[in-house]
Amino acid sequence: MRQQKRRVGIRATAYLFTFVVILYVAVFMNTPYIVYQPGSASEVAPMIKVENADPEEQGTFMMTTVSASYANVALLVASVFNSNAEVVLKETRLQDKTEQEYAAEQVFYMNSSQSYAVQAAYHAADVPYEDVVDYLYVFSVPDATNQGQFKPGDKIISVKGQHAADPAALSALLSAYKIGDTVEVVLQREGKEITEQVKLVEVKDKETSAGRPGFGVVIGAVQKVEPKEKGKGVSFVDTNVGGPSAGLMFTMEIYNRLTPGDLTKGHRVAGTGTIDAEGNVGAIGGVKHKIVAADRKGAEFFFVPVKNYEEAKAKADQIGTDMKLIPVSTLSDALKYMEEQPVIKS
Repeated sequence: MRQQKRRVGIRATAYLFTFVVILYVAVFMNTPYIVYQPGSASEVAPMIKVENADPEEQGTFMMTTVSASYANVALLVASVFNSNAEVVLKETRLQDKTEQEYAAEQVFYMNSSQSYAVQAAYHAADVPYEDVVDYLYVFSVPDATNQGQFKPGDKIISVKGQHAADPAALSALLSAYKIGDTVEVVLQREGKEITEQVKLVEVKDKETSAGRPGFGVVIGAVQKVEPKEKGKGVSFVDTNVGGPSAGLMFTMEIYNRLTPGDLTKGHRVAGTGTIDAEGNVGAIGGVKHKIVAADRKGAEFFFVPVKNYEEAKAKADQIGTDMKLIPVSTLSDALKYMEEQPVIKS
């Protein structure tokens, strides 16, 4: 009897061990793949604040996203049975970046797209404006010396109590010190301010290749757009997404609030595309996933960059959507299309 109980105990332990191994392999073990799927189609109105905005808006403008997941074995198996899933190698997406550096880059692109959207909307609505640098943003920390002080995605608030208005101003500020000196830097990380004591390292000047004191980080300047007319300010809340592809839809929402009347005409309008200050619409990635996301949310129209139209049309035909695709190359194309639409009476 005692031996039988022992055998049962050993068998139970083996089963439990096997279960734990399978669970680890299926759920926790990393793979070199990413799975892309349709993301969301979200109304952009709650993401944007416009001073003295025209309140009339019966329909909605929606931005579309792609869901990208670093795949475990379970997700890879599930993707085989999902016609909307796309499996790619991580290196295709990350190239030579870490996951943290890639995420920081996407946040920067989103912030930049918001600035461009404001510029394009102001330009279309004849609102004069000026550009100023809002803050300096850390992309990566290639120098090992300061990897404990800086993280990708940090905002540089001040150095020795002084605000660095742009990369040139930061270089000028640091030129007063020597390589090896320590300076106090205030950063914003994940919404919280932190203070770091940073040792200056040698960095090479791009033009002269001469050594100068620096942080050993790769930075970019995030622009802020200021209207020259009072009461026309535009600001964004946290969109919780990355990348530049919401630019067109941000612009249309801002323009709608800056100008009288309702550009939506009561319709549900989705779309994608980058935007620049002149209102040119650029191509994006993952359009086939965004078509599915917009269709699921009942969009009637989908604005798509001209260069993405064929891929978008193929996916729209595949899923049999009634949503109409409108290829555009400029903001003016999209505004003209909406201005020609009939008003839906509620």
